[in-house]
Amino acid sequence: MKKLTTLLFDVDGTLADTEEIHRQSFNRAFAQAGLDWHWSQALYTELLSVTGGKERIRHYLATCLPEAVLPADPDEYIAALHAAKTRFYTETVAAGGLPMRPGVERLLREARQAGLRLGIATTTTPANVSALLQHNLAADAESWFEVIAAGGVVPAKKPAPDIYHYAMQAMGVDAAECLAFEDSANGLHSALAAGLQTLVTASEYTQHHDFSGAALVLDHLGEPGQPFRVLSGPAYDPGMVDVKLLHELHS
Repeated sequence: MKKLTTLLFDVDGTLADTEEIHRQSFNRAFAQAGLDWHWSQALYTELLSVTGGKERIRHYLATCLPEAVLPADPDEYIAALHAAKTRFYTETVAAGGLPMRPGVERLLREARQAGLRLGIATTTTPANVSALLQHNLAADAESWFEVIAAGGVVPAKKPAPDIYHYAMQAMGVDAAECLAFEDSANGLHSALAAGLQTLVTASEYTQHHDFSGAALVLDHLGEPGQPFRVLSGPAYDPGMVDVKLLHELHS
């Protein structure tokens, strides 16, 4: 088996608990547009089965508001709503309203120091990724990742494996030398379909998902004094995901 060389990270729910900020940002965009649409936490949990913000709005309209009358160009209207939502989201992140999940920054820095290559494979928009990395890690944090595969760079979003294939091709690596990090069933299915071993850190919005096939499922990556809890898979000490644990998991 090939040696572990590369870590590929999802973003929303994996690097940070972004989904609640996304939900609030959608609602702010709807209100700004004069719409009475409101996505509760329960509804948003259901809508997360659909990947992609514009796709999520379309699904909401089709399933919850099938009689809604949209402007002549509904695609343009939905894109404008999504663009407004993205502005609200990035403003919140820039204001320091969204910290990284436990253990994320620590592990990224340890992995870089150990010479592991880093990449991102996500369905969220590039602006969301940039805001999160710049305002929570470092001004140059985007350069930590050799590729940031985000948004619409591939036609089929997760659970299709396309975004992972794109990232691996861009980095010149194959699945046997990579480990993926995800937080949702759709993300896990995407990574597995690309042939990747996957470590899952379940989030508030995804803890009820079926993570069958994951190499390890945790509540987070762990910090000193804040050990992770194993939800599925073998037990590891000392309760923090470090480079040594990643190599053990990969092998």
